[in-house]
Amino acid sequence: MEQLIECVPNFSEGVDMHIINQITDEVESVEGVKLLNVDPGKATNRTVVTFVGNPNAVIEAAFRAIRKAGELIDMAKHKGEHPRMGATDVCPLIPISNITMEETAKYAQLLAKRVGENLAIPIYLYEEAQSDKKRSNLSVIRNGEYEGFFKKIKLPEWKPDFGPQEFDAKRGATVIGARDFLVAYNVNLNTTSTRRANSIAFDVREAGRVMREGNPITGKIVNAADGKPKFIPGSLKSVKAIGWYIEEYGVAQISMNLTNINVTPVHIAFDEVCNKAIERGIRVTGSELVGLVPLKAMLDAGKYFLQKQKRSIGVSEKELIKIAVKSMGLDELAPFKPEERIIEYLLKKPEDSKLVAMDLVAFADETASESPAPGGGSISAYVGSLGISLATMVANLSSHKKGWDDRWEEFSNWAEKGQVIKDQLMKLVDADTAAFNKIMTAFGLPKSTEEEKKLRTQTIQDATKFAIEIPFKVMELSFESMEVIKAMAQEGNPNSVTDAGVGALCARSAVMGAFMNVRINAAGYDDKKFVNDIVAKGKLIEQKTTVREAEILRIVNEKIGL
Repeated sequence: MEQLIECVPNFSEGVDMHIINQITDEVESVEGVKLLNVDPGKATNRTVVTFVGNPNAVIEAAFRAIRKAGELIDMAKHKGEHPRMGATDVCPLIPISNITMEETAKYAQLLAKRVGENLAIPIYLYEEAQSDKKRSNLSVIRNGEYEGFFKKIKLPEWKPDFGPQEFDAKRGATVIGARDFLVAYNVNLNTTSTRRANSIAFDVREAGRVMREGNPITGKIVNAADGKPKFIPGSLKSVKAIGWYIEEYGVAQISMNLTNINVTPVHIAFDEVCNKAIERGIRVTGSELVGLVPLKAMLDAGKYFLQKQKRSIGVSEKELIKIAVKSMGLDELAPFKPEERIIEYLLKKPEDSKLVAMDLVAFADETASESPAPGGGSISAYVGSLGISLATMVANLSSHKKGWDDRWEEFSNWAEKGQVIKDQLMKLVDADTAAFNKIMTAFGLPKSTEEEKKLRTQTIQDATKFAIEIPFKVMELSFESMEVIKAMAQEGNPNSVTDAGVGALCARSAVMGAFMNVRINAAGYDDKKFVNDIVAKGKLIEQKTTVREAEILRIVNEKIGL
């Protein structure tokens, strides 16, 4: 599988789109790289660019972008709220798939060496690419900013890792490194006071604030035995934060870097800032994400805010994202478009969801056309998804049923399980058609030479195995869905018991239909041990499904009573 890394360079220009476009044009000029997001900020005079690709392509794109930024941006004239030290201020590489952090760090070092030597820009390594942990923290490296680096760079301990030990007045210096996924996140306040915003930032950031005697602002600094100031830790781990005033919006913000969203997720950071702001007589009015965010962060936030309301979290992905956006006010300053801000959505290939993206009429028309796909396999997956969708609906209705308030979590858990199965089956609608197309493509390969024949035969076998595994997965998931369906027939809102019954019929049809596809595709696969094994498993699932369907229909018929 292809290795993918993400690159998120920050350029010290957020106003002139002509300059920004020339820089991003350099990124897009490299084959193997996809530009995901360009997020300019006028008040910070800074643009965060996000692109992804194979490591060598990303390194080439980053080099070209850094070179172009150095040509176009004059740091001697730069003004902006965000700390900065160079035309390309920071350029992190982030491992995305099939690549380790150690490998990513080596690519960061290769990029740093190339930029330092070929472009003569002072380069500092940071985070995982920096072996000297005394200078691996970005804020420590950048301390003093552009204005202070003319002197700082001359100090022996601040000799650049690559490039000249002379500060470039026009291009400044650049920090290049490798790190985990970082979420840049700003929370908006109903104040214009930078000092008060900073107080809240010190309350929450991990580093906290300097300890003082008496008055926390003007009191004498308390030093430790080594003579260094003592600090009072903030309330949030893996969070860096400062307060600033954004003239463009006319409000102060808490600007945060969430360096590990598994430790402090976005929604926890938001709520904690809200709590600390209220303690200081300040209100949070909304927030904004800078650059991209992982899908999980948005889904977790949606579930968090629903749980606080004691509402079912077993709702669609789209609904969870909507709840997250509204709860944190992510659309206060500008529209929040999930398709442009969530990294998985930007990486998604159109062919991965061609069928499920259709409306009902278009899907039926496509199925009825002379094209052999989508066929029975895709329809089985879709029917299975409809079956579990009905059970999930019953769970959500039951969770919100009047008089059942003490059972909301019980039904929420069932609904969440149903949503997971539904989403997996929906993906298999397109996957089954893709499997069929792989077989057709394989049969179309050339067979003039012995080598071509051998390659064609192997490709056909690989595609056939894939075409067996997809409908078998539909069988497994559809049978699994019957656990939820049965629970909803037994325990769910009695007014919706027939919906659970129809769900059972759908699940059974999905299992039977998918098994037909397993068997017909298995007939063309040479590994008979694999074939015998999967067909035996399929027969067992088919038998269990028939028994489970009968159990559910008996429950439904007893409750109907007619």
